[in-house]
Amino acid sequence: MSGTPARTADAATAAEVVCLGESMVTFLPSQPGRLADVPSFGRGIGGAESNVACALAAAGHRAAWVSRVGADGFGDHLVEAIAGYGVDTSGVRRDPSRPTGIYFRTATDRATDVHEVAYYRAGSAASAMSPDNIPYATLPATRVLHLSGITAALSADCLALLHDLTAPRPGRPLISFDVNHRPGLWRDADASPEVLLDLARRSDLVFVGEDEAEEAWGVTGAAAIRAALPEPATLVVKRGAEGATVFSGTGDTQDTADIQDAADITTVPALRVDVVAPVGAGDAFAAGFLSATLRDLPVRDRVRHGHLMAAAVLTVPGDLTAPPARAHADSLAALDDEAWGRLRLGPGWTGDDQEVRTT
Repeated sequence: MSGTPARTADAATAAEVVCLGESMVTFLPSQPGRLADVPSFGRGIGGAESNVACALAAAGHRAAWVSRVGADGFGDHLVEAIAGYGVDTSGVRRDPSRPTGIYFRTATDRATDVHEVAYYRAGSAASAMSPDNIPYATLPATRVLHLSGITAALSADCLALLHDLTAPRPGRPLISFDVNHRPGLWRDADASPEVLLDLARRSDLVFVGEDEAEEAWGVTGAAAIRAALPEPATLVVKRGAEGATVFSGTGDTQDTADIQDAADITTVPALRVDVVAPVGAGDAFAAGFLSATLRDLPVRDRVRHGHLMAAAVLTVPGDLTAPPARAHADSLAALDDEAWGRLRLGPGWTGDDQEVRTT
């Protein structure tokens, strides 16, 4: 597969990107602290794949979300809220016997020891997704099918669905896969590394963090991750404050020295951001990269758009926000390296009337 998704005959009406996975109603704390001490929570929505769909739709793309929710009020809220971003939700099915998943979380960074999440998703409607109950008719016409490793952890049926969707077949859309290693979701934690590695190898575009690759597969550094994943045409290694490194073209070697010397490697530094809440950035980065990919922009600009969309989310309290206007983002992505390195983004930077600070 190539790194740019092909256009289909009916692309004028079909979604450019279909995102498949579970979304849940999330309860956000009214103040920092342990879950036991938080007095009240505000209601929001959360789900890696639906977050990507919402961000892409807000950025002007035709995006669809495919999933299952319960025939309950929380399911109503999810479908209405996600559709409110402009996402096509016609591929969402209602399950009369299983509930919509919900979860509560603290306000702290997911990576810290004090972060708490309480999931109520076992037996959820989305965990019953399988090759037998997903509307496949909505998938072939799309340019990109975006999936994540979270879905694989939900149930054996969900894993079977991902295996089916990532299987090589004529006319398959470009498969975008975010590894999203979440050890706490797996009933068999020992099986997750092999499963995620297999799904990533079957995909065309893969997003993975250096930290999760080390935790899941015991590999350290971008070149070692590429050696472990030579198959994807595009591999995006997210490196936190160091930025992101993209390997383009399928790898033909597992020698890390040869990989480091290859010409098809693009590294883009991260932006300096005044963080309000460190949640949702990974999904926003994927959406920005996919948006630029759909527009056939150069690899450097794809990464920069990923950084910019992540910065938009990092400077607001929730998982979702309106991205910068396309012209605004394009002007920032086009900066020379020195000017890009001087950017510092804080709350409100996405507004058309806001000046972007430099240092």
